[in-house]
Amino acid sequence: MFVAPLLLLLFGPFAPSSGAQLPNEGQAKDPPIATNGQPFPWDRMRLPKTVSPIHYDLIIHPNLTTFDFTGVARIELDVHEDTSVIILHAKQMQISNVLLLAPEGVRPLQVLENPRFHQLALLSDSVLTKGRKYEVQLGFAANLSDSYHGFYKSSYRTSTGEVRFMASTQFEATFARGAFPCFDEPAFKANFTIRITREPRHIAISNIGVARRLLEDNFDTTVKMSTYLVAYIVSDFLSVSKTTQHGVKISIYAVPEKIDQTAFALDAAVKLLDFYDDYFDIPYPLPKQDLAAIPDFQSGAMENWGLTTYRETGLLFDADRSSASDKLGITKVIAHELAHQWFGNLVTMEWWNDLWLNEGFAKFMEYISLDITYPELHVDDFFLGKCFEAMEVDSLSSSHPVSTPVENPMQIQEMFDDVSYDKGACILNMLRDFLTPEAFEIGIIQYLKRYSYQNTVNSHLWESLTNVSDLDVRAIMDTWTLQEGFPLVTVEVRGREVRLSQERYLKTDDPSLTEGFLWQIPLTYMTSASSTIHRFLLKTKTDVLYLPEEVDWVKFNVDMSGYYMVHYADNGWNSIIRLLQHNHTALTSNDRASLIHTVFQLVSIGKVRLDTALELSLYLSRETEIMAVTQGFGELVPLYKLMEKRDMPALENQMKGYIVDLFRGLIDRQEWSDSGSVSERVLRSYLLLFACVRNYTPCVTKATQLFNQWKASDGKISLPVDITMAVFVIGARTPEGWNFLFEKYRNSMQMSVKSRMKTAMTVTPLQDKLKMMEQSLRGDVMKTQDLPDVVVSVSRNPHGFKLAWDFLRANWHTLIKKFDLGSSTISYMVTGVTNQYSTREMLNEVRSFFGSLTEETGSEMRCIQQTYETIEDNIRWMDTNLPLLRAWLDKHRHKGPHEDL
Repeated sequence: MFVAPLLLLLFGPFAPSSGAQLPNEGQAKDPPIATNGQPFPWDRMRLPKTVSPIHYDLIIHPNLTTFDFTGVARIELDVHEDTSVIILHAKQMQISNVLLLAPEGVRPLQVLENPRFHQLALLSDSVLTKGRKYEVQLGFAANLSDSYHGFYKSSYRTSTGEVRFMASTQFEATFARGAFPCFDEPAFKANFTIRITREPRHIAISNIGVARRLLEDNFDTTVKMSTYLVAYIVSDFLSVSKTTQHGVKISIYAVPEKIDQTAFALDAAVKLLDFYDDYFDIPYPLPKQDLAAIPDFQSGAMENWGLTTYRETGLLFDADRSSASDKLGITKVIAHELAHQWFGNLVTMEWWNDLWLNEGFAKFMEYISLDITYPELHVDDFFLGKCFEAMEVDSLSSSHPVSTPVENPMQIQEMFDDVSYDKGACILNMLRDFLTPEAFEIGIIQYLKRYSYQNTVNSHLWESLTNVSDLDVRAIMDTWTLQEGFPLVTVEVRGREVRLSQERYLKTDDPSLTEGFLWQIPLTYMTSASSTIHRFLLKTKTDVLYLPEEVDWVKFNVDMSGYYMVHYADNGWNSIIRLLQHNHTALTSNDRASLIHTVFQLVSIGKVRLDTALELSLYLSRETEIMAVTQGFGELVPLYKLMEKRDMPALENQMKGYIVDLFRGLIDRQEWSDSGSVSERVLRSYLLLFACVRNYTPCVTKATQLFNQWKASDGKISLPVDITMAVFVIGARTPEGWNFLFEKYRNSMQMSVKSRMKTAMTVTPLQDKLKMMEQSLRGDVMKTQDLPDVVVSVSRNPHGFKLAWDFLRANWHTLIKKFDLGSSTISYMVTGVTNQYSTREMLNEVRSFFGSLTEETGSEMRCIQQTYETIEDNIRWMDTNLPLLRAWLDKHRHKGPHEDL
């Protein structure tokens, strides 16, 4: 599954992901009672291993008029222990005509239901014998889901205003059980033969190709796979196709009026599937790979084997209207889902505690694959940001290990977060760098070949990588996957002697929480005397290494290939600051970005004074590289956003003025065009948008002029794509401009254009227009799938943050029903709306609301604890650093007035 990346620091990321059901205990407190009052014969959340499925024969008939479906599941079983009870999953469906098909004949089975764990018990009056095979047959019926999981209904509006309906699936992590009775755990792999009955005006697609197509589509039998990867769609989509060099048919499916936006994705999918086929040295095992753009979709995309599903914005690209950011985003999401066809589908984690084996690898492979297949995208410029995002969550005491015990569906859904995806990718990148890319590649190919069509745990991966190196990979990596957080390495240079020590980096005022942590850290470093990268494995709390000669400076964690921070004690930071001020290109862009990130993070825990971090930031006036520039914004912008929430306009404007002055030269050099490399174009969009939002006069004047021309042409003239966000943001400041944008949004078929319009409309100072949150919740013009982005973007708006918080509280029960407890969508809204609060009053208000929830309405969600910690950290930061900030800004008062800021 793909959770879409950071769009803009100013407005927050797209991060919706798949959903979850109500929380449950891992084991019932009292013996469970079935719905008919009888004792239920199984009392655990996880299924017993007495039987396992071999093959499912499914007949499914969705009705897109009544929005329900019926079906029959025939499941072939292998019996591992004598038993008279079969336990499997079914959720919110009517079960009927349950039969045991045994060699001795057909007989009915008694059915008991335990809705708490979504379980059925099928009771036989005779024993199923170990070593024999049986079949069970179950009739089932249910409504198409109103959420974004299970077998759910979706709709789209044509250009003439007609609403058309379709049905699609989203089964990860625990939602196949809402579509058909099944053993809904990843280790219960089986083959699936699916038949779908439909109307003549629709088509049906599934994981594997169609054997014959009448009004009932009979699909060939799938390869052996987990239930969460099963997929089928009934729609009126059109498709375009190409064949890879290895003979796999690739097809892109989309609604008819958007099929002309599929050419880029089709070419990318062909190129990337060929790349993975060669890179993994394992042929893609299916005859086809379909990619479908679904009008209603909660996550970024989903890796169903042979039928990957996407948000429309994740697949559709218009060469004339899509931006460089759109191209980067689409290639990354396709690379992610196709990597899953090996990591996740071919080799699957045994249980959701090791979800990172799927998601960390897929995130990591996005960058490996695109670096080779699309070098012009410069994906390396964006990888570092994923590690910083992971560290933001991982620096809280409410973080969790990469590999974490989970039982109930809510806990499982909470695993789809920055730790599993981004931290997972970053520690893999660290290991690859330390082992060498060549050895790492050989090791993961061995892992995939050895465990094809099987389920794995962490140790299987470490064993394969240890085989290709002289390191004990498991000993190293267990310290990164089995304990939460990450290390801060303190470096003291005394002549040729370098003293090293490690501790957990943690934003807390309770030092006891950092005790007891120890990592094996693959350190890398370079010095002023040599550009050679040296390596050293720090296994202990403290150690010493010796340089061949005394040096002016030493830089650890070269290119930030390691998932750790470095503190330069004594005079170390002053040496770094001098280097950046006099010769910043002596270090790579990634090194500079990591230094900016680290020095401000060390302010948060009192290791570095704020004025030291601000002195380092002064060099940014000469910075031009995207990673370092955006990280500069990433550390400085939140400072005035905290002041916004405290109503401190004078200091807030002073801080804004400093940032504008810092980047004024770079902003002034930007052309209002689409020229340059992808990184240059993405940076241009970012800078001009920032300048317009901050009322930098030259930008506001130019954007106003362009918006007026565009509006006068009724939106027909073509604006340079990469600057449209800045233009739309300025246009949305007036009622007439906002209304014009909304009408264009309503009628546009270009998904990337709609996305930019949507964000611009949330940035308006017109408070009455920010009620678009209510409009998005209804979903008639602005789809409900976009609501999380709208709410978080409004919360970033100084005129809207209170509206967003009030909206979240007022609609909480609707939101958790639509998007599911534990989902990263709910987490994204909770943290996105609250993470800039910095007063005791708001902390109390937040605690009061979340404290009033029950377990069934989300009180146990990790994101709530993260929210409390973040606000408390903000309060500490402001109380400690405001006097320093005021004094430093007075000392460096920016040249020229910025009364308009």
